Amino acid sequence: MSRLASGARTMLGPVRRHPRIAWALGAALGIPVVAVVAANAYVVLTAGKATGDVGEVPHARVAIVPGAFVQPDGRMSTMLADRVHQAAELWRAGKVDRILVSGDHHRWEYDEPDTMRDALEREGVPARAIFTDHAGFDTWGTMVRARQVFGVHSAVVVTQGFHMPRALYLAHSAGLDATGLTADLHGYGRQGELSDVREVFSRVKAVADVTTGADVVGGPPVPITGSARASWGPPPPPGTPPAGAPQASHPDRAG
Repeated sequence: MSRLASGARTMLGPVRRHPRIAWALGAALGIPVVAVVAANAYVVLTAGKATGDVGEVPHARVAIVPGAFVQPDGRMSTMLADRVHQAAELWRAGKVDRILVSGDHHRWEYDEPDTMRDALEREGVPARAIFTDHAGFDTWGTMVRARQVFGVHSAVVVTQGFHMPRALYLAHSAGLDATGLTADLHGYGRQGELSDVREVFSRVKAVADVTTGADVVGGPPVPITGSARASWGPPPPPGTPPAGAPQASHPDRAG
């Protein structure tokens, strides 16, 4: 008998002696894998239409820009900067009437939405067209609040390609008529690789959020047809670091 055959017989010995335990162990390991694969397939196949060409995007009332990392010195991460730039391109092309920037601002020291608003103004988008959502803590929250708090019906979601299927799936699940504009303007290196891996599991969470109707932070209505200023938060207190005080770096911009 060869060493290979002998080794295989040794490894399979416990399985033969305890088939029920082996079956249960296989099921315990296999079911999560099947669930992850199924959730990813469902999200990707039901996501809807997206393009990287501004000219191909149908007109919608609003561009929705989900937040991403802002560095401690107040600079946007490359991913976030690319999303903001593409949203500005939509505005310049007349594809949208308003822009809703949605992100994390749960403490003074960190402010994604106002950082995006400031950047859009520097790209020439008028302040009156930029709405800020300060409680978009995840993509589900961003989409539900866009529909329920801001009264958005039609939208173009602006984000990277890896994120787009989940973003559109959640937008549709929240009741939005949404298409997508991808914002893959650069290579993202290690961060891009990590995002690809994380996205596999984020899609599982997305399906769970929709299935269970996961709670999001509520708030009074801020109609997207009204004044954008009504959505802006108060100015940060003196001494707030750059990541939480984007206007401090550009005092010429209206607050």
